[in-house]
Amino acid sequence: MNKVLNDDLIYLVLSIVEEIPEGTVATYGQIAYLAGKPKNSRLIGKILSLSDFYGKYPCHRVVNCNGKVAPYFTEQKKLLEHEGISFKNEACVDLQKHKWKT
Repeated sequence: MNKVLNDDLIYLVLSIVEEIPEGTVATYGQIAYLAGKPKNSRLIGKILSLSDFYGKYPCHRVVNCNGKVAPYFTEQKKLLEHEGISFKNEACVDLQKHKWKT
């Protein structure tokens, strides 16, 4: 594994994601900031794409800075709606209502 993506960082990111309360969402940038990597939101996306190898985490609660769901995570919208998350349009969460207050 490369120097940027190591097990300690992966577990830190996943532990942060695990803390996102049901009915709220966080952004990739928000998770990056909390993990001490404020300019690495894409790295957070990479880590979340590998999360199945580490256990079960609520990665569906992480969206981009505009509230948009991941394009290839087809169940994400349904999982968020099940938790009471409302959408501004077909693919964007209403961040004003649902963004995790950290």
